[in-house]
Amino acid sequence: MMVVPRSARVLIGCALLVAAASVLPALRPGAHTPWHAVLLLAAVYAVCELPGRWPPAARALGGGPAEGPGPGTGSFFAVLLAAALLLPPSAAALTALPGAVLAPVEQPPAAPRRAWRAAQLALAVWAAAHVGQALQCPGALGRGPDTPDFPYVLLPTGATALTFCLVLTVLEGGIRATAERRSPRTAWRGLLGRSLAPHAVHGLAGLMTAVLWRSTHGPVAALFVLLPMYISCWGFAQYHRERAAHQATIRALVQAVDIKDRYTRGHSERVGRASVLIARELGMDEPRLEVVRFAGILHDVGKLGVPTRVLRKDGPLTPEERRIIELHPEYGHEMVRGIAFLGEARTAILHHHERMDGSGYPYGLKGHQIPEYARVVAVADAFDAMTSTRSYSRARPVETALAELERCAGSQFDPRMVAALGRALHRHGWQTEVTADEPAVPAPRTPPARREPGHPPRPEPGPRSRAQDRAQAPNRAQAPTTAQGPAQARPEARSQAPVQAPAQSRAPSEPQAPPQPHPQPHPVAPHPVAPRPQERT
Repeated sequence: MMVVPRSARVLIGCALLVAAASVLPALRPGAHTPWHAVLLLAAVYAVCELPGRWPPAARALGGGPAEGPGPGTGSFFAVLLAAALLLPPSAAALTALPGAVLAPVEQPPAAPRRAWRAAQLALAVWAAAHVGQALQCPGALGRGPDTPDFPYVLLPTGATALTFCLVLTVLEGGIRATAERRSPRTAWRGLLGRSLAPHAVHGLAGLMTAVLWRSTHGPVAALFVLLPMYISCWGFAQYHRERAAHQATIRALVQAVDIKDRYTRGHSERVGRASVLIARELGMDEPRLEVVRFAGILHDVGKLGVPTRVLRKDGPLTPEERRIIELHPEYGHEMVRGIAFLGEARTAILHHHERMDGSGYPYGLKGHQIPEYARVVAVADAFDAMTSTRSYSRARPVETALAELERCAGSQFDPRMVAALGRALHRHGWQTEVTADEPAVPAPRTPPARREPGHPPRPEPGPRSRAQDRAQAPNRAQAPTTAQGPAQARPEARSQAPVQAPAQSRAPSEPQAPPQPHPQPHPVAPHPVAPRPQERT
């Protein structure tokens, strides 16, 4: 976030005030704060966070400027949990401040992010230490030759780690809701579930550190707990680095498609988002949601194998050019065959133009012979094709697009997927984006120029340049018309949208542009319900 919203600034300010109040008792004269333990734990946590600020160390540990910080960020909460088990609440909160300020910041603005992180961690450690004190954790840890009170000590340790996790989750959801303007449901969704297991591991490591700290071996022995923990963090960082490389691969392929086919810019990302909405409504777990998102994003990657002159052709396509276009699912499957992390997404790329009645391509699969991911992507693809504004067609309302999908359910689309999309949109809504370089807000219309009587009105130029329109006007005028009417021109202009938006939806005062033709039905398997889906998405 480049500009911090006012609500987020208020939340950050309140958190800083409460954090300052929580550490103030430790700074008062006569507070008997164990400064040697506070300074040592604070220094250890700060040192653990420093590699992320030094690019060579960050790259060696699995991070880097492109991938984000190294494993220090969030990986050494065990030190803070050990402080919560060993120290009074105000003193424990102080140990989080140096490391939070020194931690690397992935995105600007840096100062508010560092202030928020310091307040967030200080409050979490302070609350966790209060819970540990209430459950008599310092006495259960033992001291010197006294052994810890096992298994009772596991109870305050677990409660401390749980409190730490809950406070971080509440504050993280709050900053998401205010800074990113998310709804409360989406701001807190999944945060607690993803945090419980890592914080439980951090709690056990913090318990080992606290037990060794209180033993006869002293603080030096406790620091050896950090070595295996650092190795495990390095392993996690390698995993995240590989995941970031996967995301970069996906982005590069999508950008290549967007550059080649300018009419569908942004379409792939929206199809991926709609595919996730459908899959989540069907009850798919998180790993499968990630795969179906990849499938939606990469469903048109095979267009890289289609000649650009065919993709951008404005006139009617020849039968040979149609056959070339219909090969793009197989091209895409061949391109991604060696990318192992895509998994079942590769089958969706190959079969997302199959139809439930068996008249689709490339293999004419029917019903449940079509892979589930392909049926999901087919519905998401058609929905976005109908609801997004292109240079050659106007967007339909969401309700109209859903009604059209329901009309073609059972013949072209899987009824389960159509119903799941309807439920998801009713719950979450849908935000469309303008593609093909059109402005997000239409520019104000200029009054039409005067014309001489008897001359036809001159159509308004669209997003394309006037020079292009003048150059292509003769081709449009010479486009042949047959008994099938306008079905011959631009058959690839709409993805799997069942039919084109009616021309009557134009405003009465709008100058009439040349009529846009409809896609031609499939020559080998015509269907009475919906025209043959073609691909310019």
